[in-house]
Amino acid sequence: MPEFKTKKSSLAEKSAGIGMARAKTFVTIVGAGLLGAALVSPIPQKLFTAQSAIAQGFGSAPLSFADLAEKVRPAVVSVYTKNGSAMRGTGGPGGRGGPENFNFDDLPPGHPFREFFEQFKRGPGAPGQPGQPEEGRPARAQGSGFVISRDGYIVTNNHVIDKADEISVTFENDEKFDAELVGTDTRTDIALLKVKGGKQFDKYLDFASDSPRVGDWVLAVGNPFGLGGTVTAGIVSAMSRDIGSGPYDYLQIDAAVNRGNSGGPSVNLKGQVVGVNTAIFSPSGGNVGIAFAVPSDLARDVVDALRKGGKVSRGWLGVTIQNVSEDIAESLDLKEPKGALVTKILEDGPAAKSEINVGDVIVEVNGKSINDSRDLARTVASMLPDADTKVVVYRDGKKRDLNIKLGTFPSQDKLAALEPQEKEAEELNDLGLALAPASDVPGAGSKGVAITEIDPASEAAEKGLKKGDVILEIGGEAVSSAEDIASGLRSAKDKGKRAVFMQVKSKDQTRFVALSLAERKADSKDKKDEKKPN
Repeated sequence: MPEFKTKKSSLAEKSAGIGMARAKTFVTIVGAGLLGAALVSPIPQKLFTAQSAIAQGFGSAPLSFADLAEKVRPAVVSVYTKNGSAMRGTGGPGGRGGPENFNFDDLPPGHPFREFFEQFKRGPGAPGQPGQPEEGRPARAQGSGFVISRDGYIVTNNHVIDKADEISVTFENDEKFDAELVGTDTRTDIALLKVKGGKQFDKYLDFASDSPRVGDWVLAVGNPFGLGGTVTAGIVSAMSRDIGSGPYDYLQIDAAVNRGNSGGPSVNLKGQVVGVNTAIFSPSGGNVGIAFAVPSDLARDVVDALRKGGKVSRGWLGVTIQNVSEDIAESLDLKEPKGALVTKILEDGPAAKSEINVGDVIVEVNGKSINDSRDLARTVASMLPDADTKVVVYRDGKKRDLNIKLGTFPSQDKLAALEPQEKEAEELNDLGLALAPASDVPGAGSKGVAITEIDPASEAAEKGLKKGDVILEIGGEAVSSAEDIASGLRSAKDKGKRAVFMQVKSKDQTRFVALSLAERKADSKDKKDEKKPN
């Protein structure tokens, strides 16, 4: 997730006005850190500020994390939610906490491991379990969180509480409290809750003031697979990871993080939060030693904004952009491949009211050089909405100074309405396919949608699909255009399905193929020229 910087920066410097395609291979995690303990001391204690409290071996390597875990766990909670509209199990398909990503293809029905993990896939309260309500009853889900103040403010992930009608938190000592939503920020997947009733808490965590370094120890606390109070240890594996979920960089750690850890903290040896656990890279749905956390500096700034006003306001330019490749730079006579190339101007957006044109390369904003589209995103959001901004573009071999008044970054719903084509492209990118009506492709026939390109690293390729194959149906409905395919994907996701069922014709043979709906993403280097809305 976001990249840790060695220099502090404000929320504005880390925020972005660019809407990017969501990560395609990274699974957002659901879960809870079932923690918390009411202590006797009436004096609030900021947890574990002395590294000397840990038993030390050679150098600074701890012999045990027991003292640290004992002091941190009481401030970590399980976040339970209920949605009265439809049944969804913990972290299951369509449930809060990320897309379903379990795969049991190699395990026969009735296999004990398959049954063990199926219960977590369904989650408590899922239909079909003994004594559980039927489909259509209130859905329950859970995720982790941690207390950050004496008066009961709690940080978690937005995807943990998204669309929840009721929210409660449970501490390590089984104390349970109702909580209210203070505000959310979908761009960083951060949400802020507050315990109802004016309860005061002696144990809470601080955000680290300094960025960690690669190789630093971290502890992740949470509720993987419903196993509350789990503590795992690892190190900071890398900084500044781009996982394709927006213009933010993430901290990469190798502490075991699984479904159930979302919203829980990763802490340093001082017990300070260095990251909010948000996503994992996993081909199978379980831990493979690659997890991502929102860095503390970004999370702290977002939380401060939510605490003050319940939302985060970002500047918005109203354009779709992409990076400038070496080939593009050469064709435009640019000296180096830098800047952000404008590919579309959104209707009624700020740019539509300015002199910015499609094909312009934005190379500077308010005197700051722009390296790429992500850099532009953060720079635009560093400006307040309605700010008068000077933009320098490269057009027809010359630099031009333009003036524009920024707008306010719209909600996800409004942005989707402004970018229907981008949303459709995102849906299809999930499958790793490029498509065209079969009638427009020589030799493909007159019915269905032909595959014109396929990502060799995609699941579709693994399942044997190839260029020239024709998709006849998706979810039992006949298709004739890429729009039909995108609509079928959205319909399957809305119904909480984990996979989409397609009828495919390969030459003279017809077969059925099921493709997972779990989001995936190619390596960020391969996405260098991906279009991103701003």
